[in-house]
Amino acid sequence: MKDISGKSRFIGFFDECGDHSLQKLDADFPLFVLSLVVFEREDYVQKIIPEIARFKLKYWNHEGVNLHSRDIRLANGPFAFLQVPDIRPIFMEELSNLMDRLPYRLFVSGIKKQAHVNKYRDNAASPYNLALTFTLERVVHFLEGVGENDLPIVAESRGKNEDNDLERVYFKIMAEGTDFHSAERFKKLNCPLTFRSKRYNIAGTQMADLCAYPCARNILDSTKQNKAFDIVRKHVYQRAGVSGWKVFP
Repeated sequence: MKDISGKSRFIGFFDECGDHSLQKLDADFPLFVLSLVVFEREDYVQKIIPEIARFKLKYWNHEGVNLHSRDIRLANGPFAFLQVPDIRPIFMEELSNLMDRLPYRLFVSGIKKQAHVNKYRDNAASPYNLALTFTLERVVHFLEGVGENDLPIVAESRGKNEDNDLERVYFKIMAEGTDFHSAERFKKLNCPLTFRSKRYNIAGTQMADLCAYPCARNILDSTKQNKAFDIVRKHVYQRAGVSGWKVFP
């Protein structure tokens, strides 16, 4: 059921972790992860935005701070106060609790770049293209399952060329389908893609970012303790034997 404004029932937000290039492989992080968080619009308005703003205002005098995973880990910029040993665990615990209780569905596609190159050599496809394909296939399954066709998606802008590349691949999949999902299934959907820079301080893209890194760490080494992953994994989409979690190859 759509809300009274006639807008979509759901909205989604993309973010990524790692470099999608196959020309430069970081031995310590040979991985590309695409993270998509999907919210019910009403939850986003009534719960996500105010809860995140409330969390920020506990630590800053305004809500204009981006909850950026890398800056939090390194205690950079507005997170420099996390260098104080007594404050960091409190902040991290409260952030973990926030990510645990907020309502969202998570779709994660991870490409192990070195393994991908080793297996496919010169025929290795772009990690971004693969991750986007895997994610959108699962989005089709999700939308069909809830009887909806509309899912506007916001992605954080990475620059004109990068945005154009993503947009081209995105709409090619939506128009032509994939090896597993026909073009007809995709063409029933209305999933406009919008790019917004970090300066817009969008709660949804920040949550996608906060989900992406712990998922990447788990893919790299699932034996290491990873409390953040234990939290976000509970939100990974699951229905009728289909999972929102995909790691390739």
